[in-house]
Amino acid sequence: MSAPRKRWRRLATSAAAASVAALVLGTLTPAAAAPAAATPVDDYVARYDHPMGSQIKRVEGDRSTPETQSVAAGNYTADAEVQGIDVSGHQGNVDWATHWGQGKRFAYVKATEGTYYTNPYFAQQYNGSYDIGMIRGAYHFATPDTTSGAAQADYFVDHGGGWSADGKTLPGAVDMEYNPYGATCYGLSKSAMTAWIKDFSDTYHARTGRYPVIYTSANWWSQCVDGAFASTNALWIARYASTVGALPYNWGIHTFWQYSSTPIDQNVFNGAYDRLQVMATSRD
Repeated sequence: MSAPRKRWRRLATSAAAASVAALVLGTLTPAAAAPAAATPVDDYVARYDHPMGSQIKRVEGDRSTPETQSVAAGNYTADAEVQGIDVSGHQGNVDWATHWGQGKRFAYVKATEGTYYTNPYFAQQYNGSYDIGMIRGAYHFATPDTTSGAAQADYFVDHGGGWSADGKTLPGAVDMEYNPYGATCYGLSKSAMTAWIKDFSDTYHARTGRYPVIYTSANWWSQCVDGAFASTNALWIARYASTVGALPYNWGIHTFWQYSSTPIDQNVFNGAYDRLQVMATSRD
């Protein structure tokens, strides 16, 4: 492991410890009244939290507009739909009542990244969405060049990414997108990336009884993966435009669509609310 990578991990660990200590001591200022200077938690999030789709937006752009967002949300081609959002540490303490009032009925919350980051706002976001009545799930931002798929799946489950058949908890999602630190495919061949994802997926299934949802864009997937996952894993497609577009290899249908990153990540479930409830209840 390179010296910069080791230093990066030490910084992440130090920042995490500082944020936890601040939370325990009750010294953090609520988000609405945050001082101008960043708190240790804010700094930790800014350094190590890559939100779902952030690298897709960076590379592929966000072509959504208020008009295309309206098309996506109001004239969806499925027989039924459920609107939702996803959040990470960058949103801080979320006003879930407002999102509920806007018609959002599900949420995915970032839990972890690699094996070095946990969302310091996870409890407020994950429990808050549940308490307001949403069906919620957790997601993991994958860094396939740092540790194995199994190690990251275990880290995810151990830090909030588990699943229970309570009808209100969706299976965890693994976020597969462009590398924020370097090579697009994290230095892996297509076959090696396929093996990494399978390692993550199989480990998560062994721990929870569910296969994780795979979040990705068709462009990234075609560059970096050559395996087929449609028989086991639901697809969460990212495309910031008025249509879903072409799907990644072997998937004939998508389960979720992230159609915009403005003003917050906007998603739609491809089905009626009762089907979303089934997804939150049934084992694979």
